[in-house]
Order: sequence, then C-alpha cells, then structure tokens
Amino acid sequence: MNDAGGGTPVAAFDGVTIRYGATIAAREVTLKVAPGCVYALLGRNGAGKSSLVRCLLGQQKPTGGRARLFGEDAWSCRARAMTRVGVVPEEPDVPPEITPSEAVAFSARLVPRFDAAEVRCRLTRFGVPEAVPVGRLSKGQKGQLGLALALGHRPELLVLDDPTLGLDVVARKELYEELVGELADRGTTVFMTTHDLAGVEAIVQQVGVLVGGCLVVDEEIEALKARFRRLRFAAAAVPADGAAADELSALGALGIVRAGWGAETVATRFDDAAYVRLCERTGAVGPEVSGMSLEEIFIAVHGGGKEVRR
Repeated sequence: MNDAGGGTPVAAFDGVTIRYGATIAAREVTLKVAPGCVYALLGRNGAGKSSLVRCLLGQQKPTGGRARLFGEDAWSCRARAMTRVGVVPEEPDVPPEITPSEAVAFSARLVPRFDAAEVRCRLTRFGVPEAVPVGRLSKGQKGQLGLALALGHRPELLVLDDPTLGLDVVARKELYEELVGELADRGTTVFMTTHDLAGVEAIVQQVGVLVGGCLVVDEEIEALKARFRRLRFAAAAVPADGAAADELSALGALGIVRAGWGAETVATRFDDAAYVRLCERTGAVGPEVSGMSLEEIFIAVHGGGKEVRR
C-alpha cells in the first residue's frame, strides 16, 4: 500500500514472520495503515490474523521482522504507544461479575484522558444496562460495551479483532453505525480483522487478504473491485481450450467453469482492451461482465485457479 493519508503509518508490519514450533502462522507480512484509513485484514480461520494483531499490540514478539505503532517498534514501546490505542478483542475481556458501570469507573481510574461521561452516553445510546453484571449481558451488549470502553480515551488507532463475531444483524448494524460516526467526527484510524465481509465493505478503504499466513492481497478496495470481474459466456460462445489462452492469461482468469448454459470465469486483472480481444477471438455475442462483492472476491482468491466442469 502507498501512504495515501501521508505521514508516518499509524500501524505497520515490516516483513513479520510468526512461528509456533514448526508451524508458520505468518510469513514475511508487510503492510502499512495510513492515518485515517480503515484497513480490514481478511483470512480464513488459522490464516494468522490474530497472531498479527497480538504482535501489533506488543503482546507477542514476532519471530522475524517488526510490527510498528506510530513509527516505533510495538514490542519495545508498548507501554507508551498503547495510551493512543483502543482495542476490542474477539472475546470480551471485562470480568463477568462486574457491571458496566463498575467497568467504566475502573477504566476511568486506569486510563489517562478517559471520558467516563461520554462512555456512559454511548451505553445509553446502545441500550446497555449499566447495573447488570457483564456475564448476564447478551453477546451484542458485551460487544457494544467493549467498543464504548475502547473509545473512552479517544484513541488515534482502534484495533478490532473480529468484533461482530456472534452478533445478530441488529447489533452488527449498530456497531458499524457507531464506527462510521466515530470516523466522521474524529478521523480515527481503524485496523480490523473480520469474517463479516458484507458488513465492512461499505466502510473499509484498504483490504489485506491472508492465505496460509502469506499476504496475497494488499490494496485499496476500489482498485481491488475494479480489477476483479465475473465474465459469463453463452453456450454458443464458450472460449475454446487454447483458442483464447493469451487473452484469458492477460485477464488473470481463474480457470473456466463450464455448464450447459455456457461458461464463466473470474478475471483478476480486468482490462477493457484484453476483454475486447477475448470477445473477438471467441466470437462472443452479448457476453456479460459483472462486478463482484468483497465476499465474492475473497472466495475467488481462496478457491480460484482450477478448471471446474459441472
């Protein structure tokens, strides 16, 4: 990624490798999160997302490379840097026996610049009861409490580790609306991991995709969606094997899926000129080109590359 926002990256990984014995959780991951950016790191379970988050937060030292916060090594400057970071972990870390009101009071004593009144306003807006023990709150209410506490000191960077996991559709919507409001009001930088691709598509600016611990995608979402296209051909104009190989290769086609109605492929490097040449070579009449959602692109990145017949 380029530093679209200018200045020192708020968060970065410089060739980070993470090993657990013989298992490699992350392999030479390099990425930068510019000020004001919303960066979504995507990957299947076990792809290395949470390990990278722990390194970024200074909770784990990488086997190789460096994670950086505000230009400094995250492992060595953790105590200083974390005063500027808000964190919403995958699993709520507020003790189940205390109430939200007690959690707010405790955080106000512990965290510099913590605005308890503002946090209580968020909880009221979310409808989170302040006098009920956290262990009795719903999954959505626990997530809303975690977000309110994480934003209590107005952090420059908000780190979200799969924050909507297990939330119902209403709770997810409220969480994203709060994030959008926070971004608009303060320009907070966000680094998040998530499985909710449909939910983040409207707010994310930069996307990274991990496959087996390797970062295979790292670019702005609009550029990513511009180069991925689904191409469909009627049965009478299916590209013959070898007949349009150069054009398919130029388009970065992930193999051909064939069926009785015709065929389709996913172009990973869509280009108008290459597409026109493909149509000319195959004699295609009225072929269809359609955009792809972030979820569809994610699936194609993981499952593309082999010809499938059905």
